[in-house]
Amino acid sequence: MSVFSGIWVPLVTPFDAGSIDFVALRRLAAHLLDAGVAGLVVCGSTGEAAALSKAEQLAVLDALLEVVPGRQLVMGLAGCNLDDVLSMQHEVQRRPVAGLLVPAPYYIRPSQAGLLAWFDAIADAAEVPLILYDIPYRTGSRIDLATLREIARHPRVVAIKDCGGNPETTQALLADGVLDVLAGEDAQLFSTLCLGGSGAIAASAHNQPQQFVRLAECIAVGDIAAAQAIFQRLLPLIQLSFAEANPAPVKSLLALQGLIDDELRAPMQRSSAELVVRLRELLAVDQAAWV
Repeated sequence: MSVFSGIWVPLVTPFDAGSIDFVALRRLAAHLLDAGVAGLVVCGSTGEAAALSKAEQLAVLDALLEVVPGRQLVMGLAGCNLDDVLSMQHEVQRRPVAGLLVPAPYYIRPSQAGLLAWFDAIADAAEVPLILYDIPYRTGSRIDLATLREIARHPRVVAIKDCGGNPETTQALLADGVLDVLAGEDAQLFSTLCLGGSGAIAASAHNQPQQFVRLAECIAVGDIAAAQAIFQRLLPLIQLSFAEANPAPVKSLLALQGLIDDELRAPMQRSSAELVVRLRELLAVDQAAWV
């Protein structure tokens, strides 16, 4: 039985004049859970965690725990200094979270043996399930299939957010059946679920979350035609959500709906004026199409 399944949303971090907007944060979380998403991933790349201090990251988690059951919250745990990561892990695990999302250490580009040692150290200290976050275009490190399989031998490692960009690796992990495979590239959501993936961590599901949930439900019951129709209608949203650097387009769409302010932290920039026009047009079309 899957530990992590369905549609999980890697939550943006709303800001107001440079500070975290906790009111908007809790409101957005409630909105997404009301739409039926399986859970939220906090302080991942979409949440601009790299622009938040450790104290701010914990404050975001604590604010969400006021309105979200811990079983529906996964916390991002990224860094390039193992002692710092383990210290943060200890702090997070004092809270009731469902798991931790852990990428390779960024910038350092360790060997495969170094990657295995990194994940083993974090897994040995884990008191909750771990989701590997394989995203080489952000970390600079590609985790080979053999290394992924070795990491997966640890009992605390239960899932992978698959942004590796290698279909052969994805299919091999699905065939192994050891890890819950969660689509991490939104455009691959339909194909990954059809091949047996357990779910997705999808930034574009901030918008039209009910339809992403419906898509996953249709595939789960074998109604592939209905799921494909939903996916085709969602594809323009998915594509525009990544037309500029994530999470700028996602935040712009949420702001157009009055859910948050359209604000990011440097060096991230707001969506261009041209993209905002396209997003506004998409929102108008979607509001009519999904009625």
